[in-house]
Amino acid sequence: MKTATLYRMVMPGHVCPFGIKARDLLRRHGYRVEDHHLTTRAETDAFKAAHGVKTTPQVFVDGTRIGGYDDTRRFLGLRVAQPGATSYRPVIAVFAMTALMALAASTAAFGTPFTLRAGEWFVAFSMCVLALLKLQDVETFSTMFLNYDLLARRWPRYGYVYPFAEGIAGVLMTAGTLRWLSVPIALVIGGIGAVSVFKAVYVDRRELKCACVGGSSKVPLGFVSLTENVMMVAMALWMAAPMAAPMAAPMAAM
Repeated sequence: MKTATLYRMVMPGHVCPFGIKARDLLRRHGYRVEDHHLTTRAETDAFKAAHGVKTTPQVFVDGTRIGGYDDTRRFLGLRVAQPGATSYRPVIAVFAMTALMALAASTAAFGTPFTLRAGEWFVAFSMCVLALLKLQDVETFSTMFLNYDLLARRWPRYGYVYPFAEGIAGVLMTAGTLRWLSVPIALVIGGIGAVSVFKAVYVDRRELKCACVGGSSKVPLGFVSLTENVMMVAMALWMAAPMAAPMAAPMAAM
């Protein structure tokens, strides 16, 4: 069996999480791990000085130092995320989870996952979750939002209002109530958002990060961001149709 030697911090007040991950990674790849604990700050500092390294954990294979957790992943041929690299994973995770939630809710309510209500819930749940991600740090979101939103540039306070408006509209659309309020909100924020993203990406050709999943996201501003806003507009128009029907009936009677 292949053998790896691991040095990691295991102190009364701190156990290095990357040390635990490195040990698990090596074991899953068929290595027998000689696990050495650095139990004091003095012992850790002495180890770093002896090997000329700045961080722990440190992994050795056949007497050769591999490095820390990321270096071990590279040694094993695994992907290592680059700092600041763009990724669609957060958006994919949100939409996948809200789609499953909508199917589950439809099954619970109607006995089948495939209903029109499931489609409505998917959009409404997505709005709620996206609002929640923005509300984790409204200050950072509002700053990133200013990079491309046309209304926020004219009225900066809109960057603070947007997450709350999106959340309120999503909750009301989930309940299917107060459409006179949720429909205009979704039309306004979705419409302005769609125009802003289209201008920034397809007209001005700017390369920006999207604030759709919060101000610290690495999601590129583009098609996915545009889709989010178009979905809100489409949902608002869909839910506006039942509102228009009762108004049209008296006019037809005349």
